[in-house]
Parts: sequence; C-alpha cells; structure tokens
Amino acid sequence: MSLHADALALLTGWTAPGPAQEALRERYVAHLRARPDGLERSCRPDHVTASTLVVDAAGERVLLTLHAKAREWFQLGGHCEPGDTTLAGAALREATEESGIAGLLVDPQPVHLSEHAVPFCGGPLADGRPVHHLDVRFLAVAPAEAAYAVSEESVDVRWWPVDDLPNPELAELVALGLDRWALDRLGQSTSSCIDAGGSTRAAADQPSR
Repeated sequence: MSLHADALALLTGWTAPGPAQEALRERYVAHLRARPDGLERSCRPDHVTASTLVVDAAGERVLLTLHAKAREWFQLGGHCEPGDTTLAGAALREATEESGIAGLLVDPQPVHLSEHAVPFCGGPLADGRPVHHLDVRFLAVAPAEAAYAVSEESVDVRWWPVDDLPNPELAELVALGLDRWALDRLGQSTSSCIDAGGSTRAAADQPSR
C-alpha cells in the first residue's frame, strides 16, 4: 500500500472526537481524493503533514520543540518523505529525528487534526493564497527516563508539564492525547502501537505506571 492509500484509508475510517474535527476529517479526505500528490510538500496550496505528541511514561509531561521559523513551541513533526509508507510511520520518524529518543511507541490512530496557514512553507501562491499544512497528529509514549537530544532538526527540545504548556494552542491536542494515553494504559484502546522498527505491540502491553 502506498503512503497516499494508507493516509486515505486511515482518515476515511477515523472516528473524529467532535464536529469540528469531523469537518476537518472530511476536508482532508476530499483533499486526498482530489490530489494524488496530496502528501507532498510540492502540493499547493495545501498538503498533508504528520506530527506526534510525545508523552512521558507517567502521562505528566509532553516533549515539545521550539520551531526555528515560527519561534513557538509545538509538538514534533513535519513533512512526509518519499521513503515513508504510512502516515503514522512518518509521524514517528519525525518525532525520533527531532527528539533523539529511541524506543518511542506511537498509536497508529490519529488523535487530532489541525489545518493552519504556513507562510514560511514556500508561499503564498501567485494569486495570494497561503500554503496550508493539513496536519495529522498522533500520540507517542516515551520510555521511562528517556533521554532526549537537541538535533539539527530542532532549535530546542524540552519536557513541559501537561498543565503548564508554553503554547495555549496545544491545549486541545494535549487533552485529547491524554485521553488516548489513559485508554491505552487501561487496555481499552483498540489500537496497537508501532515502534521505529515498524513492529507492533498491543497498547495494553505497555508497562504499567
């Protein structure tokens, strides 16, 4: 299955957590059906991206990166690359590259969608339309006492308490991510996590707190 086919199937079957997210889900699906290149950064004015909210093993902190161009704290993530075969895999690759953490486990079901204008992503177009990222956001759990590194992919990387976020725009994503984290810990999620090697394990098999 191609990355495009994986993303389309994933978003077609995803149950959105509310009307606003459902409207975005429909928007993304329509975009992918209309654009075979819809995940490539050259697709204008919009393209799908993948990002990851990394939560610590206790569910008390999230790992954020200081974006070089926006100069704001965000979850880890970015553009899909030619070697990516799944959207969750692209999100995991980006999170691993930007954090330096080995052993991240990502839930293959999205937790949140966000459409936002990105003025520094080769836009605006000649007709004035801005370039938009159609971001698909996943949840990943870091191993206990995981050590992170500030790679060339990041300006800074830091753990932030879930109740003291540096960017209020992340509040909805973090709330939804923690809801999914709790379900996974209780073994109530139907998803299986995947690691950087592409292997899967049941969410309920993650170590308990």
